[in-house]
Amino acid sequence: MSWKKGYILVVDDDVTILKVFKEILVMEGYIVDTAKTGQEAMEKSEKNIYDLALLDIRLPDIEGMDLLRKLHRLRPRMMKIMVTGYPTIENAIKSVNLGADAYIVKPVTPKELLKIIKEKLTEQKEAETMSQEKVNKWIATRVQKLEEDYRRKTSGEK
Repeated sequence: MSWKKGYILVVDDDVTILKVFKEILVMEGYIVDTAKTGQEAMEKSEKNIYDLALLDIRLPDIEGMDLLRKLHRLRPRMMKIMVTGYPTIENAIKSVNLGADAYIVKPVTPKELLKIIKEKLTEQKEAETMSQEKVNKWIATRVQKLEEDYRRKTSGEK
């Protein structure tokens, strides 16, 4: 992500929300793609690797929860934030159980939207860093073990 702040997909059937969210995010330095339907979101997600997706719960062609489930299977590392104007406790719980990383209620202020996105992208980056550190540690330990085995074999030790 050195050349960008983050690549974000905004999915909502409301063209005004797509436009406003995109404007806010682009002004903050994010690269933004939009989709008006779940089908369009899936097609774009199969071709592109987004860092984060903002998903409306109510879409014309698919329930947002179904889209969340599909995107979670397709891109498990992508941060997924559910956005709704119809909040319920059941939706919030179901969203988290299906892999949502956050749940935002419309209307949301630009400040709050940006805060949540920044937090989630930071969490994602930290998780990737921790994973890379674990891999590096495993490789270093494995190399050390192989060197010890080789040294024992060549020196006649058992």
